[in-house]
Amino acid sequence: MTPWKKLLTGCALAGMISLAGPAFADTLTYTASLTGAGENPPNASTATGTAAFLLTGNILEIHVDFSGLIGGPASAAHIHCCAAPGMNAPVWVPFAGFPNTTSGTYTTTIDLSTFAFSGGGTEAALLAGMNNGTAYTNIHNATFPGGEVRGQIAPTPEPATLLLLGTGAIGAITLLRRRRYP
Repeated sequence: MTPWKKLLTGCALAGMISLAGPAFADTLTYTASLTGAGENPPNASTATGTAAFLLTGNILEIHVDFSGLIGGPASAAHIHCCAAPGMNAPVWVPFAGFPNTTSGTYTTTIDLSTFAFSGGGTEAALLAGMNNGTAYTNIHNATFPGGEVRGQIAPTPEPATLLLLGTGAIGAITLLRRRRYP
């Protein structure tokens, strides 16, 4: 291998390694898809929902869309933390003023630095749970007091991060192919 190819390969590998760590932006986005099958125990509800969480500094914007609750109007909704998927965890962030309907939209903004967490939670532990998939959100009602629909909260990669990762992968594959087939 020529010296310039070694240098190019080294640069490509260094670039890929630098992308392997977490990418922090001004705003981090998390999502959850709420279903009855996601509850613990799972149920046959046909209701669905989506939740988006936007974190900018200590400010968490929460947006939930839900429809078709079959167990009656929502009586509560919140974020639970921290337990493995399929396990139950205590409520940490109750959604004050969640609509008492079978379909709707909920939006609120909270300052995590001054928020009084339920269940002994902390901001750092909540963010760790949202980043590692051990936090979830769900909606409760009279028929399903443990929750009718639930979704694990997961970080959503930024499009720019995915583009950089894809470009680096294509470059690495090209280099390996050239090396194999000179």
